[in-house]
Amino acid sequence: MPGVLPDSAIRAMISQGGITADLPITEAQIQPASLDLRLGRVAYRIRASFLAGKATPVAAKLADLEMHRMDLGAGAVLEKGCVYLVPLVEGLALPPGITAVANAKSSTGRLDLLTRVITDGGTEFDRIPEGYTGPLYAEICPRSFSVLVRPGMRLNQIRFRHGPATLSDAELTMLHRAEPLVTGEAVIDGGLGFSVDLRPAQGTLVGYRAKPHTGVIDLDRIAHYPAPDFWEELHSRDGRIILDPGAFYILVSREAVTIPPDYAAEMAPFLAMVGEFRVHYAGFFDPGFGHGAAGGTGSRGVLEVRCHEAPFVLEHGQVVGRLVYERMQARPERLYGAGIASNYQGQGLKLAKNFRAD
Repeated sequence: MPGVLPDSAIRAMISQGGITADLPITEAQIQPASLDLRLGRVAYRIRASFLAGKATPVAAKLADLEMHRMDLGAGAVLEKGCVYLVPLVEGLALPPGITAVANAKSSTGRLDLLTRVITDGGTEFDRIPEGYTGPLYAEICPRSFSVLVRPGMRLNQIRFRHGPATLSDAELTMLHRAEPLVTGEAVIDGGLGFSVDLRPAQGTLVGYRAKPHTGVIDLDRIAHYPAPDFWEELHSRDGRIILDPGAFYILVSREAVTIPPDYAAEMAPFLAMVGEFRVHYAGFFDPGFGHGAAGGTGSRGVLEVRCHEAPFVLEHGQVVGRLVYERMQARPERLYGAGIASNYQGQGLKLAKNFRAD
């Protein structure tokens, strides 16, 4: 049956050798519709981001681009503005008909960590064709903050598909009629559109902007860092803000969305013609996100925004992205937020889990 593979199918792939690992894969890595990937013990500082290209192993390119290597065993700092390549603990031996797509985990994106998976012979970031057998690598570029990492940290996740899984606009419209997917009017065009909230129901706080000169963030420390040390608050009284080129922002969608238990979703960037900015880094929404079956009442999407070449005026209600819904091959055994450590169920405007509000 076509669709995104649920947790039970991921466990089966592990036992059958479709997913390999240098160390045993833990239950904590298995999410309702994805698998967390772990950093290995070595990080390579490289001169530039790259793709291996057809029939070329990553190691061949690394020999030319490597500047130096670091042992992550005792912890090592990945510096802001630098590019690193880290071999992952997990590898793949994908069976026929199964493809994979990777993405940054939610907390990774909210820290402005640009991290993408590459493979031997790869011609695209984060996209892995059926039949691929070989290692996986994480390419990491901290954009706003330097970070301390260790082996086993999980910055990326991978989702597996059997055959076509994406809902057409007609199918998405029918699903929304049967079970509302979003508060307010549904804008369906190449997925479910969502807009930015710059007129909050209470107060004037609409988001955060990363400060340019901060300390190092240890990714293992949860609710540890005072948010004001790393972020400045953004307030708006007229429903708009001006994005500065090169700056990184945390904003929130106006709509609260739900992902029914038999579906998954991926956040996709909106058309570039709407403005010179990037809307997301982390993109997977698991079955049960914001859904009543998992204790949710709708959850708003956090927007990780980076402006490009020119200052840009962002207005309340402006459509900035879309959720592409996919059918699950089967319902997961566990839903997002139901009996698992889900940090962002029922979220509103929220920074990464490493920060505390002082």
